[in-house]
Amino acid sequence: MSAQRDDLPRVFDLAFAQTLARREPDADPRVIDAAARASFAIAQGHAALDLEGDDALRNMLATSRWVARPDADAVADPAMPLVLEGDLLYLRRYREYERRLADGLRRIAAATIDVDDITPLAPLFERLFPSDARDAHQARAAALALRHPLLLVTGGPGTGKTTTITRLLLFAVAQAHAEGRTLRIALAAPTGRAADRMAQSLRIAVDHLRSAGLDAALCDALPTDASTLHRLLGAIPDRPRFRHGIDLPLPHDLIVVDEASMVDLPLMCKLVEAVAAGARLVLLGDRDQLPSVEAGDVLAAIADAAVTVEPASDTALETLAAPLATPQRFKGLRVALQRTYRQADVFDLAPLATAVREGDADTALALLRGGTLRNVHFHEDAVDPLASQLRDELLAPWRALGTVDADAPAAIEDALALAQRARLLTALRHGAQGAIALNARIEEALAGAQRDPYFHGRLVAIMENSYRHGLFNGDLGLCLRGEDGSVVWFRTAAGLRPFHPAALPAHAGAFAMTVHKAQGSEFETVWLQLPRQFARTLSRELVYTAITRARDALHLCASESVLREALSVRAQRVSGLSRRLRDA
Repeated sequence: MSAQRDDLPRVFDLAFAQTLARREPDADPRVIDAAARASFAIAQGHAALDLEGDDALRNMLATSRWVARPDADAVADPAMPLVLEGDLLYLRRYREYERRLADGLRRIAAATIDVDDITPLAPLFERLFPSDARDAHQARAAALALRHPLLLVTGGPGTGKTTTITRLLLFAVAQAHAEGRTLRIALAAPTGRAADRMAQSLRIAVDHLRSAGLDAALCDALPTDASTLHRLLGAIPDRPRFRHGIDLPLPHDLIVVDEASMVDLPLMCKLVEAVAAGARLVLLGDRDQLPSVEAGDVLAAIADAAVTVEPASDTALETLAAPLATPQRFKGLRVALQRTYRQADVFDLAPLATAVREGDADTALALLRGGTLRNVHFHEDAVDPLASQLRDELLAPWRALGTVDADAPAAIEDALALAQRARLLTALRHGAQGAIALNARIEEALAGAQRDPYFHGRLVAIMENSYRHGLFNGDLGLCLRGEDGSVVWFRTAAGLRPFHPAALPAHAGAFAMTVHKAQGSEFETVWLQLPRQFARTLSRELVYTAITRARDALHLCASESVLREALSVRAQRVSGLSRRLRDA
């Protein structure tokens, strides 16, 4: 387990600890300090503070009036703000999120799904997974979903997650139709951008199968849209809870969540608690990506606790779908997709992505310097692409946005698609190499120092969810000046919509963005600018997440030393979720 960062606690963390100190003036200073650090651990993305074997401190905490020590599955005393479990010191609220999430996952996974004879589904199975071109992992995942209520499908870019889930859904719909019932399906993702991409990918995959002659009734039964998790759960404005939960479960039989690595601990807890008894939950994601911005690394913890299922030597439907007897307490299953499909003839990212994921800096640098990876460009020691010969190549896709006809709806649709083609990604938000400064410099390069704040062709991204507007964190808008002045166009659930700039919720420029903000997105061309010097935000997961946003081309601007340091750091989170799921 990696050591926690040595940053100083925030004012909020110190104020929390000082409140405890005022209520108990004789409290041991080390207990008060631990309270501040436990609070700060949440801000760093951890679920708890790791005491790292400090027995003396653990003994002091065990006798403190502020620290509860409940049994693993018991509710912690609400009068005590801290909870001690082994070497982990939690804020009570986050310990309860973790405990409730574990309980909910075990509940879902332990449910029994009554399945009629699946033999009549064999012809469809062969149609969806033809034996001469069958990916055994994909077929295994679709078959297991017939009988097992909790399934994780993990894999990197291009391993066929969309293909797998499309066929899984069609197979599940056919199963329901054969049993004379309708399958109520929900598709969701953490952000609006990820939900849109999920729905679009699914529609393309279904249309391809429909064109190949698949039963139209099956194709029509699949949902055509996906929602954010907040919208699925029924967000209540200005309140931390949702409409759907334990008392009002979601009205769905099968829930599929894409980009699950982005879902934080509190949100995953609330989602799992809202899954109805007997309903199925499928989590899709890449466990090697950056964990969520907020506390927890939930997908990785669930994957570590789940039973990883390998394809059977007999690939008949009955064998692949046979119920699995799992000896452990947690009955969740995981299928890890292996084969790489998204490998265009003009783009050769896979070897580099593997080296970065494994932290192999020598291999990564050799690949980057060798020039053998198609459309992967290494601009070694280029610390500022806007002040070098790279400037024109970087700006070219965005200059084209300035020529869009604002009064032609078809042109606006095309422009929004063009706006998604390229992005400059950075590890930092602030500072000279941060997203804010880089956006300002790009905007000046495109429209001049005296530019209109909403100049023709400016890209903006929404920074907060606004249900009133139908806009969500990460949604991309394009500023265009027409006969009626400047408006910002967004593609929303209601279609293409214009907004007056003054009416928009919080937003910012979007030519450059942090890697965290780019999660759930893909771009034809990605420029990744690493900082001049190592920064604590860097990790191999950040670099991996950034480079795998690219579909057709990657430009990496970095020095050898910073890249080596980044690949030596793991973005691991302190959590007790995996242990809690596994332990009896």
